[in-house]
Amino acid sequence: MTEKLTIGFVRRGFSSSGGAEAYLKRLAAGLVENGHTVRLYASTDWPPNEWTFGQLTRLEAHSAIAFADEIEKLAPGAECDVLMSFERIWRCDLYRAGDGVHRSWLERREKSAGPFQKLSRFFNRKHSATLALEESLFAKGGAARVIANSRMVKDEIVRFYGFPAGKIDVVYNGVLVGALQRDAETRARCRETLGLGENDVAVLFAGSGWERKGLRFAIDAIENAGSDLRLLVAGRGEQRKFRSERAQFLGVVEDMPGLYAAADIFLAPTLYDPFSNACLEALAAGLPVITTRANGFSEIIETGVHGTVVEDPRETGEIRDALVFWSDSARREEACAGIRDLATRFDISANVARTLEILAQVAARAAST
Repeated sequence: MTEKLTIGFVRRGFSSSGGAEAYLKRLAAGLVENGHTVRLYASTDWPPNEWTFGQLTRLEAHSAIAFADEIEKLAPGAECDVLMSFERIWRCDLYRAGDGVHRSWLERREKSAGPFQKLSRFFNRKHSATLALEESLFAKGGAARVIANSRMVKDEIVRFYGFPAGKIDVVYNGVLVGALQRDAETRARCRETLGLGENDVAVLFAGSGWERKGLRFAIDAIENAGSDLRLLVAGRGEQRKFRSERAQFLGVVEDMPGLYAAADIFLAPTLYDPFSNACLEALAAGLPVITTRANGFSEIIETGVHGTVVEDPRETGEIRDALVFWSDSARREEACAGIRDLATRFDISANVARTLEILAQVAARAAST
């Protein structure tokens, strides 16, 4: 039996639609159910009612560096057996690189950026702060151990910073698989609410940060695919930059399981995503997922079986072809059972069990030094 631990989590900021926040709460719930004590160290914008698992310490800090400095002053490691950070800070016992590697994102972004965006990289304080904290964790050994949520992220940490591969564990994301499945009646009701006709093929794009997640590529592909394809866009973004008569902008959606039920295909033509939770949720709902090699999620699916992986989101013709392929209702119906079966391997329970093993190993190592 694993010794009961007190685990301190670190996460700056809060978004009601954020995948990292949702995952952190699922992990905390799983750990508490296993008898462990959890605490959260967050910034003041984290609502107290969004953390019901244990003690919440909110820190006044208006930037990433300021928050990292406040964590240093507080020294939460003295109160916990393990300090696990979901945020780039100066040092911690275990860092979960759920946000990926910022240097890698900047490199990928530069390939499709305009001259102004390329220049702004060198003068943007947020970029420089993020890189400084990342360097502290990886290049200077501030993180004693790292969890990456895909092999892609692990390889990037090693390649960009020379961090020892043996100190990085790959633990894929997990979701509540059963909670994302809906019946045919719910699907019909949700489609009617959205104004979808019987022959409409609903393509769902979900998430915030539309530039990085490739909404412009999604729109381009949809506009060049069949006329019966409709693009549903859920999440926050600057809608004025992404206009299309084929797109329906829904804003932040509270009932995402219902929206997955209404959809036929999930589309995530991202420029960079360490491992998309939304893609995994769509898989659990039985949807084929079209995404890119730059999404760590792509490591778990097989093209033509669970969806389609395209090499580059800028190749919108490939995305269009994938949309046409999966717009066939008979093909989707045939694939659905295999898609749902794959999703069951990534239930949150498996993620919690493996993460707890790592936390116990980190705590034992810390106690022996």
